[in-house]
Amino acid sequence: MNKFVIIVDSCVDLSIEKVKDLDLNVVPLKVEIEGKIYSNYPDEREIKATDFYSLLREGKVAITSQVNSYQFSEEMEKFLKDGFDVLYIGFSSALSGTFNSFAIAKDELKDKYPNRKIIAVDSLCASLGHGLLVTYASNMRKQGKSIDDVAKWLEENKLHLVHLFTIDDLSCLKRGGRLSGSAALIGTMLHLKPLLHVSNEGKLVATGKVFGRKNSLKKLVEKMEGNIIDPQNQVVYISHGDCIEEANYVADLIKETYKVKDVYINFVGPVIGAHSGPGTIAIFFLGKER
Repeated sequence: MNKFVIIVDSCVDLSIEKVKDLDLNVVPLKVEIEGKIYSNYPDEREIKATDFYSLLREGKVAITSQVNSYQFSEEMEKFLKDGFDVLYIGFSSALSGTFNSFAIAKDELKDKYPNRKIIAVDSLCASLGHGLLVTYASNMRKQGKSIDDVAKWLEENKLHLVHLFTIDDLSCLKRGGRLSGSAALIGTMLHLKPLLHVSNEGKLVATGKVFGRKNSLKKLVEKMEGNIIDPQNQVVYISHGDCIEEANYVADLIKETYKVKDVYINFVGPVIGAHSGPGTIAIFFLGKER
């Protein structure tokens, strides 16, 4: 059985400590704000999440860009030439062209390294949903599973990775063209908070709306009921748009309600945060269905 590396893009939204523990190779997407372009590295070497969200709160507009095929080729080749196989687990192809960039790089390199395996899995996930799926993959590798076994498990289970989230600041959705200006204005005036999830096609889909921030957070946790699988043995992931107090509130509510094994919390990174905005709260876990 040949050794293999796991390559992901930075939309996994995992901390640098988690990336190191899972032994991941992260290729950064980019975000542009105030005329400056930053690579979204897990160690925040170019821009810190807190600074990024401060700029959004000031009304600054962020533009994101995907990883190109050259970046993927460069990242892959340094492992392929040393005898490693490559497993890429990518950000949902329905939300970014990054997965397609990897596919181009894969086609360019497969003939050059005919004895190496290059496998790409479209996670159809986002943020820490993507990160949680990758965590399972890395843990399977630690247990000695082959690249084929891990890829097979990912394909069979990725549609059980549930994403539940709510957005507090509707202006980012409006600026990104995902919500009309009038709808954003009415929603803000009425304190309406949208509830969303990521569909089986990997797209963002609205599932409802509630009045008030606290109600939206409670509703997210309620939606886990009857869907979460074996909660006592699950680590639930929570990502947040620079609102750690509310993330901790949701974590405590989940622990109290479902007695989960543990909860891991991290930021929604700048690339996804450019669209979801400050105040986003998202919950991720394995469930019976998305």
